[in-house]
Amino acid sequence: MRLQIKGRNLSIKPDIEEYAVEKLGKLDRFLSDTTQVELELSVEKNRSIAENQVAEATIWTKGPILRARESSTDMRAAIDLMTDKLERQAKRYKDKRKRKRPARSQPPVEPPIEPIPPLEPAPPAADEEPVIVKTKQFAVKPMTADEALLQLELIGHDFFMFRNVESNEVNVLYRRRDGDYGLIEPS
Repeated sequence: MRLQIKGRNLSIKPDIEEYAVEKLGKLDRFLSDTTQVELELSVEKNRSIAENQVAEATIWTKGPILRARESSTDMRAAIDLMTDKLERQAKRYKDKRKRKRPARSQPPVEPPIEPIPPLEPAPPAADEEPVIVKTKQFAVKPMTADEALLQLELIGHDFFMFRNVESNEVNVLYRRRDGDYGLIEPS
């Protein structure tokens, strides 16, 4: 596992770096040696936010990209919470790979060349017009709806966009309020 640690709004002290390396080292048993891990530690500069110590990690595996973000009043606690979340995701990913082997092998996912931009502050107040404050770009990989469902479960988001192998169209898979999933296909 290759680990890169960055700091935003803080300088990373050696003891915190050692602690993060030790905690993320637990993930070695689930991930391969070629896996890249990017950890970003930051401090929110908003006085109204009590849990202003933030730990955010992105893990590029051969399959899905695993992400976790946790905050706390203490950086070590934020790292612990984030590591626990990543460990659950990595276990789920490893278990699903054992149960169901894909019919064709997929090329490994390369990490993006440019770093992922930092998260933006809270949304605007109700009396202001909403504006787009963040734009993300990512490669839309061709995959089946089942593979997209696995990705959605692993990253823990409410939706996942992918290129459907069968129709070669961009589809969106989303989690419904009743716990099931929906698929949006262009007409």
